[in-house]
Amino acid sequence: MKRDNLEENNTQNTFITGSAWMTFGSIASRILGALYIIPWYAWMGHYGNIANALTARSYNIYSIFILISTAGIPGAIAKQVAKYNAINEYGVGRKLFHRGLSLMIILGVLSAAVMYLAAPVLASNGSQSDPNQIAVMRSLSYAILLIPVLSIMRGYFQGYADMMPSAFSQFIEQLARVIWMLATAFIIMQMQHGSYVNAVIQSNLAAAVGAIFGILILAWFLLSRKAEMDQLVENSNNEIEVSTSSLFVEIIEQAIPFIIIDAGIQLFYLIDQYTFHPMIAKFVLASSDTIEGWYALFSLNANKLIMIIISLASAMAVTAIPLLSAAHATKNYRSIAKQIGSILDLFLFVMIPAAFGMAAIAQPIYTVFYGPDILGTDVLYLSAFTAISLGLFTVLMAILQGLSENFLAIKYLILGLVIKGIMQFPMIYLFRIYGPLISTNLGMLVIIALTIKHLELGFNFNLNRTSRRFIGITVFSIIMFLAVELVTKLAGNFLSPEHRVSAFILVMVAVLVGVLVYGFLTIKTGLFQKILGNKADRILLKLHLKR
Repeated sequence: MKRDNLEENNTQNTFITGSAWMTFGSIASRILGALYIIPWYAWMGHYGNIANALTARSYNIYSIFILISTAGIPGAIAKQVAKYNAINEYGVGRKLFHRGLSLMIILGVLSAAVMYLAAPVLASNGSQSDPNQIAVMRSLSYAILLIPVLSIMRGYFQGYADMMPSAFSQFIEQLARVIWMLATAFIIMQMQHGSYVNAVIQSNLAAAVGAIFGILILAWFLLSRKAEMDQLVENSNNEIEVSTSSLFVEIIEQAIPFIIIDAGIQLFYLIDQYTFHPMIAKFVLASSDTIEGWYALFSLNANKLIMIIISLASAMAVTAIPLLSAAHATKNYRSIAKQIGSILDLFLFVMIPAAFGMAAIAQPIYTVFYGPDILGTDVLYLSAFTAISLGLFTVLMAILQGLSENFLAIKYLILGLVIKGIMQFPMIYLFRIYGPLISTNLGMLVIIALTIKHLELGFNFNLNRTSRRFIGITVFSIIMFLAVELVTKLAGNFLSPEHRVSAFILVMVAVLVGVLVYGFLTIKTGLFQKILGNKADRILLKLHLKR
């Protein structure tokens, strides 16, 4: 019994530590990816929203091509390496990595070529191809040559439950990208007074620049850990012989579901990309540029900010897959049930207050990044709550992947997409610009409900315990939301939420109040300690909140 408890504590600590590193990488890179918008958007002048629409449309396609070019192989490699490491077959895991790396280079070249050549067909706003969109899309194709290599290197480290290299490379990649974007945007728009399209092209080319730096950092980590990894390979059981052809088959079998599942959120966004413009044009008399500006409000402006908190879910998802895969490989079903509970508890503990908090400060934070805009603020408010369903979808799909329930996950995803597609037109008719967000939530909620029910029935997941914690977290989040709203309203009498500097001060004050209120409530009731386990005591000691 003691041994089981020790294993559970070690697994929980590994998950929390891994999540902490991946959260650092995700949050830091997302914050950088959001902060650059402030000067970048300002330098674009009155082209801001149109430039953002160009970027959003290109990035949705780019994200799909990234998933195709990596073919889900990094996630599959992480899962399979974790599986073989769990049974002390480190040599097989290394062989998987080497074969996968060769495959990645080939797929990267092919995918980049297809995206470059197909850009005229893909660059459509629902009515006709846009030459500017073609140029912007092609500038992103260069990154597809490099991202597959970068991704599989991260997947290899994740298979060892070593999340620090991935997190650090993610941060460096984004830092290099942002520096290039800001430098080129400033030179083109402020010094040369050039075309905003050229500035957007350079901003997208920055993805390739960032990928180069990310690869260099991971190569350094591989070299620095080589001796330690070599020792593990030498001391392997070496009882399993796997041929190159069977390795490729194993990689591809695992990878195909990863492509489809990882593309989940992007597929929801693609429905918006190709339907929003023609659908809303049926109900509203407005110019094409105006509609594109509305599209940018939820597809990039609000999305850029909510992705900061959705990245929390992505961090947990990346950490969860190898750990669940290892437990599944050893048929430790008791550990699986515990891990599912721990993953969902931690997700809810962080995600729900983050979403409620962003909704509470929607007006000042939108002003900080994009300037005052009532419609933009309202879209961000609804998007903040949508982040909960998007984040929970991400985590639940990762859990199903870790448990080798890939095809069930695909079935749920397809059902969700069908519901999204069916509801898109009536929701846009009823709610106009908010329609796509509402139809997304409806599709996601069906997927979430089906997945949770399956985990409860198939893996004995303790839904009652997680439900109780969910209620507690939600109640505390609502109290925090009301406190932040009150502070924002009172402080708004002295600090205008419509001016960037005063709005920034409002955001800082509101965030501090939110953290203190939520932290006090969860620590005082013991919820913080229950969810974080042993880690909670160390954190409280460092904060001098426990003796």
